[in-house]
Amino acid sequence: MTTVPVAPATLGEEAARLDAADPLAPLRDRFLLPESVVYLDGNSLGPLPAAVPPVLTDVVHRQWGTGLIRSWNEHGWWDAPLRVGDAIGRLIGAEAGQTVAGDSTSVQLFSALGAAAALRPDRPLLVTDPGHFPTDRYLADAVARRESLEVRHVRPADLERFLAAEGHRVAVVSYSPVDFRTGELYDMRALTRAAHRAGALVLWDLCHAAGAFPVDVDDLGADLAVGCGYKFLSGGPGAPAFLYAARRHHEALRTPLTGWTGHADPFAMAPGYTPAPGIARARIGTPPVLSLLALEAALTAFDGVDLGQVRAKSLSLTGFFLRCAGELLEPLGFEAVTPADPARRGSQVSLRHPHAYGLVQALARDGVIVDMRAPDLLRFGVNALYTTHRDMVTAAARLRDVVRGNAYDPAPQPSGRVV
Repeated sequence: MTTVPVAPATLGEEAARLDAADPLAPLRDRFLLPESVVYLDGNSLGPLPAAVPPVLTDVVHRQWGTGLIRSWNEHGWWDAPLRVGDAIGRLIGAEAGQTVAGDSTSVQLFSALGAAAALRPDRPLLVTDPGHFPTDRYLADAVARRESLEVRHVRPADLERFLAAEGHRVAVVSYSPVDFRTGELYDMRALTRAAHRAGALVLWDLCHAAGAFPVDVDDLGADLAVGCGYKFLSGGPGAPAFLYAARRHHEALRTPLTGWTGHADPFAMAPGYTPAPGIARARIGTPPVLSLLALEAALTAFDGVDLGQVRAKSLSLTGFFLRCAGELLEPLGFEAVTPADPARRGSQVSLRHPHAYGLVQALARDGVIVDMRAPDLLRFGVNALYTTHRDMVTAAARLRDVVRGNAYDPAPQPSGRVV
């Protein structure tokens, strides 16, 4: 049984005022959130959308149970990677026919990096962020070994300076628009233009962006993009990822994983590989139907939603939490590492504290679910479809009370634990 934290009247009143004026407030009902839980970890795993359970019941009992193999045609299973891809495409600003869903983020990253290298065969450098998510860095190294490329680790802030000297040798720049640790948002347009001026391609990892704010990959001129389905898209644990390739590259696009479903005539069972037209050539293996259709159902949470309003509310939530942290937590030794400038802020706030792991565990016991990144960052993720300003002040007040009461274990994070 958790106790209700006492928040300063001004913060509590401000939260109530902001929530009362929130045009997106009704969207919270599109999610099955547990009562008495403040969930601020949707930047790791989105909560369950209400539309998903009935769809999965139907897929399992009727489509699979009764329709059996006929459902590949009768219920559109075969076309699901392209259909779901287009639904995601609408959220990232991609016209239809440029996005495919399926496989994992790691598989899609490998495929996109390999395709980018093949599009710039005479350029020996692959540029990535030294602070990139580990799988992005690991796969950059793997593709570089396979393609005889050299990986250069360049921070986004240093890209233009690096390209001035080495740009003519760069095949692809692989970045995320959001630092997964700090929540800092980079200038996608400026970075894309800088790479293009040097003749390089740009691959964006949109795991912390898709569904969180407008991305507009077509308008940006992005070449390739990948992202997961389980964070802001709330497709469920391990949900399929997606790959976007700009239409101008389709004819020359050659992916390193030439699976049978990406063949121009997959059921001809031909001895050699001929790529399918368009983005369908980026398909690899048999679609994971259950998880793909769960993701498709989850995406309906965005029906009728203006991503501009999503961004505005997200900034209101994170800005309000920074204020809460400044008043309630900074006097207790917490340091905000997420930029205060709204233009440089994604959909999370990260606070630094030496006992981050123990504090996250204590908060979870008190009904506030956040996460941490080693060694000392607590991450508070917001999703404007369901997060409230009351959630933010509640989280800050409970964290204050945990620290004041010394109600946590200061031991460091054990190896192998999911946080």
